[in-house]
Amino acid sequence: MKKNAKNKKSNQGPTTGQQRTLHLAEFVQRNLLSFVIAEGMRAFDEMLEQDRLQLCGPAHGKGPKGAPVRWGHAEGSLSMGGQRVTVSRPRVRHDGEEVTLPSWAAFADDDPLDQRTLEQMVLGVSTRGYERSVEPLPDELGPRGASKSAASRRFVGTTRQKLDAWLRRDLSQLGIFAIMIDGIVVEEHTVLVALGIDETGSKHPLGLWLGATENAKVCGELLDNLIERGLDAQRAYLFVIDGSKALRKGLRERFGNRALVQRCQVHKRRNVLSHLPKRLHPSIGKAMGDAYRGKSKAAAKKRLLQLAAQLLDDHPDAAASLKEGLDETLTLKDLGLPQSLERTLSTTNAIENLNSTIRRVLRRVKRWRDGAMVKRWVAAGVLEAQRGFRKLRGHKGMPVLVQALASHAEQIDRVDGECPGPC
Repeated sequence: MKKNAKNKKSNQGPTTGQQRTLHLAEFVQRNLLSFVIAEGMRAFDEMLEQDRLQLCGPAHGKGPKGAPVRWGHAEGSLSMGGQRVTVSRPRVRHDGEEVTLPSWAAFADDDPLDQRTLEQMVLGVSTRGYERSVEPLPDELGPRGASKSAASRRFVGTTRQKLDAWLRRDLSQLGIFAIMIDGIVVEEHTVLVALGIDETGSKHPLGLWLGATENAKVCGELLDNLIERGLDAQRAYLFVIDGSKALRKGLRERFGNRALVQRCQVHKRRNVLSHLPKRLHPSIGKAMGDAYRGKSKAAAKKRLLQLAAQLLDDHPDAAASLKEGLDETLTLKDLGLPQSLERTLSTTNAIENLNSTIRRVLRRVKRWRDGAMVKRWVAAGVLEAQRGFRKLRGHKGMPVLVQALASHAEQIDRVDGECPGPC
């Protein structure tokens, strides 16, 4: 009997006290956000009143002549939870002019809405869905600014501001020694993006330029913009490019022989294989890779020319593609760079990673209105990619590259000194 009674008691469920605790927990969970907001607003009101107390003294006391005076309350606007809310703020006047309370100034100046909207758009939240993505706020706070039009205006304004600041940034103090340039196609537009690498191996997005195609005019305008903003055309730089003839022409015209140009080996391998049947891709791709890993430029060039000779009869286009710009695919071979850095700078993979982030961000857009919109969204993609930048693979070898560029510049100066004027 005792055992049955005990079992019966254990199956009765929670006691009255336990039920009360469960109901309270459920209530808190349902109302936690409202509770936190209410307590936060109460604390904020106390901070504002404390500021006014320090400026004006007690509410019903008479302060010294000429001291700040209380002046009732007025509605103000602050950002909260990805939108704006209306707050009653205490007013203070002094000598006929409004005095801003320190606590109000601190919260009003810190406006995260623009950055919040930018991050939401980059992460894939549409302007139409922005309002659903923000936290629900009590109606008494008068939440606003989360509509499609408001989110769109903030995104356009923020990206335009960041793009303008980025494209005006002074480049002279960045210590750039290597520059990668590549294009990304967006509808009928081609956007050229430049990525700089300093002597520590840190990456710096330098700029972008918009055109209908990757032609000489667009490439030249991008290079001119970089020079105007501080890139010294009299210094030696390493340029890593995909093989664009228009870009190569622009580099030659503006930097002359001082520019060391490394053609991307991945692009070259891809171009050669595009002229071959798929059954030859593994063997030819491996042969080119083995040659590129050769110990010297002479050895690598010899193996590549032998490969071109083998392809000449049956696949003349592949042979011609392999020989075109061959020397510039081997520019780094005799600079004495550590192997890891040489491999990294022999391709445009670093800027390709940047471009892949840009493409991921651009996939959010369903309709492109104009080129200005393309530039803003590309800038948003660059900013998103920049947050995850790491130092260049093999960055510890950058001092070797810096010294090699200095030696190259000295050699050019020596040749120019021995041969004044046209030679």
